Amino acid sequence: MAGARKSIFITGAASGMGRETARLFAGKGWFVGAYDVNEGGLKDLQTELGAENCLIRRLDVTDRADYRAALDAFGPVAGGRLDLLFNNAGIGKGGPFDQQPFEDILAVVQVNLVGVLIGIYEAIPLLKATPGSLCFTTSSSSATFGMPGIAVYSATKHAVKGLTEALSVEFKAYGVRVADVLPGLIDTPILPREALENAPKEGMFRAMPASAVAEVVWEAYHSEKLHWYVPEEIAELDRMATLAPEATRDQMAQQSLFGKRD
Repeated sequence: MAGARKSIFITGAASGMGRETARLFAGKGWFVGAYDVNEGGLKDLQTELGAENCLIRRLDVTDRADYRAALDAFGPVAGGRLDLLFNNAGIGKGGPFDQQPFEDILAVVQVNLVGVLIGIYEAIPLLKATPGSLCFTTSSSSATFGMPGIAVYSATKHAVKGLTEALSVEFKAYGVRVADVLPGLIDTPILPREALENAPKEGMFRAMPASAVAEVVWEAYHSEKLHWYVPEEIAELDRMATLAPEATRDQMAQQSLFGKRD
């Protein structure tokens, strides 16, 4: 049982940003609910954190009944409270839009967007019952301007960013805060090794450790800030894309990565 401890429910917790967030919050004395389709990774995490400090369970975020069951089991163990919902689970499938299998396109939408919608919808009763709670979601730097090569992924993250903004207004009436994080290149399993190796050493698209996002989740719980950028320079891209979308488009089109195709 969590006892008097605050609690966090994390999807995509078996690796990367979710795992680092679980480690950080457990170290701060929180009770952690860790969820993922990777059961082996979850068991390793439970061994590290201690079974008394966490609850693990396989969860398919696209399955509403499964998500509801996970929350129904988490609520009593966490003392009927949910201080922080971290919608972090996501998948990345890229390539030219017209050359991707349509099944891959739908899979990205299901996990990255529908999974978030399900999570928030099913968790809002617990969030409303917990004073000072936060609904926090992983968006992406690709939500600043649509990124070629990952167009559908980018579209889902734009949707998450817009959803965050709308719900931050709606849920204010319940005393529930809503925010998101827009990471750039983060060293996680979802990032292709080639992208990590070719990442610049400086600037907004330098590679960042997953722990940097975990630290932002912690800061967000103690703040009213809406959008969090990792690194902070990503905010510059957001402003540029808003103020000069055509110039941003043309600049991207000139880059060899997004050059002409047959």
